[in-house]
Formats: sequence, C-alpha cells, structure tokens
Amino acid sequence: MDFYATVAQRYSCRAYQSRPIEQEKLNRVLEAARLAPSARNMQDWRFVVVHDAETRRELATAANKQMFIATAPVVIVGCSVTGQTMRCGQPIASIDAAIALEHVALAATAEGLATCWIGSFYPEQVRAVLGIPLSVAVVELMPIGYPADAHQHKGRDPLENIVCRERWGF
Repeated sequence: MDFYATVAQRYSCRAYQSRPIEQEKLNRVLEAARLAPSARNMQDWRFVVVHDAETRRELATAANKQMFIATAPVVIVGCSVTGQTMRCGQPIASIDAAIALEHVALAATAEGLATCWIGSFYPEQVRAVLGIPLSVAVVELMPIGYPADAHQHKGRDPLENIVCRERWGF
C-alpha cells in the first residue's frame, strides 16, 4: 500500500474479528516499532504482546472497561524504561513510545490490520495484570487485529487552521 494511502486508511478500530494475526505480519509490525526513532537513540521502549484471551479481558477492564479491547486477538502494551526528559523538557517515555506505536499503527494498516490508541487506562492495574515493575512507565495499550467494523473517516481541520508560516500566527 502506498504510504499516503496507508495514512489515510488508518483509523481507531473498536471492533475486531476473532481471526488470529499471522505471525509473519505481527513480526513485521513489531519490526516497524523497533525501527522507530528515539531520543538519543536510547530505544527505551518495551512492548508486552498479549495473545491470551483472559489477560486481554483483564487489560480491557483496566482500561475503564472498554471491553472491545478484549475482542482484538492481540494487545500491545507500550512501555518505557527511562524516566529521563529531553532538553526541551518533554518526557522521553511518552514521546518515544508514541512514535514507535504510531509506526505499529501504520504498519498494521499496511498489513490489512487495524489498531486503536488506548490512553484511558489505570497504569497500576495494567502493571498488576502484566507484572510490570514500578520503574517502568506504562504509556499506551494498542489492540490490533483484523477489523470487524467499517473505516469511518472523521473530519480533520484544514491545513490553514493548523499551520502558520515563519512565526506563530494563530
């Protein structure tokens, strides 16, 4: 799939087929995450890939009972092992993990799969379910699988509403 078509086709899927993801596809998606850029090339992200149905249900419960998460055959939990910040003051953890997980979302789309960014969850509950130590930041949950819903285009602001040239002009 062409890159721009992939970007246009990515959406937040909230219904998944029970069909398993082929291991080769999942490996390519995870490889896309591995190749993502990171601050100072720290590669601080870590991913817990969850296939087990009961564990996916527990994660869905920990994510404000968003039970559609459990319908995906896989949930990827994005974590970071550093508490450092960049010179600009932004935390490395959330930015690096977000970049890598967006690589996952785009690669999944290119593979005919769908994903959904999940930021509404209780980190302490996710930690308990997956045995993640307190020293590790739990950044995102991302269900992934074959979509069972239709791609819905959500409106986006036109460029002139979000881009200014040379100086702040909003």
